[in-house]
Amino acid sequence: QLAGLAVIACGLWLRFGGPMAEFATDKKSPELFFMGLYVLVGAGAIMSAVGFFGCCGAARESQCLIGTFFACLLVIFAGEVTAGVFAFIGKKVAIQEAQKIYDDAYEDYMKNPVGKVNSTIYRYHVALQCCGKGNVEQQTGLPCPENIQLPKASNCLVEIQNVIDTNLHLVGIVGIAIASITIFGMIFSMILCCTIRNMREMI
Repeated sequence: QLAGLAVIACGLWLRFGGPMAEFATDKKSPELFFMGLYVLVGAGAIMSAVGFFGCCGAARESQCLIGTFFACLLVIFAGEVTAGVFAFIGKKVAIQEAQKIYDDAYEDYMKNPVGKVNSTIYRYHVALQCCGKGNVEQQTGLPCPENIQLPKASNCLVEIQNVIDTNLHLVGIVGIAIASITIFGMIFSMILCCTIRNMREMI
């Protein structure tokens, strides 16, 4: 249950609290990246529910509930492995998708540097702590955050790649940790189930 709640918290933070959350405030968003986070949150919610039923099965010494607990953990483990493989395979596509969103906002700003478009690209710059696409000549007309180190942080496309790489590595670490816990949960549930069956046969 605690592991499930930790997964939910991690997924929600990456979705609503991290730098990538700014990309969801506009009409366009990197769907592939956020889809992985939704899967992560869903897996955490299922883990919490399954953990509760596992506790009930252990308390009641019910082979049926513990067996169901094992089967659910097996499904969750398979889902975690699939989501992990999907995340690493789709990383390049997610980066390109997020970079295109910034490119579109950048081009819209260059065409009309006032109003809502101005605030949109400024949000991206603040969230990513960057300004522009590496073109020093055009940076003077862009809404850059205060105290930003130029030209070091001048290329937002590179910053987008770094942010997604970092977040996906975090998701991968969380996934591996939860998968390890899931494996131990399956092992101990089978041991408990066999022990209960042997005790009942002896009685």
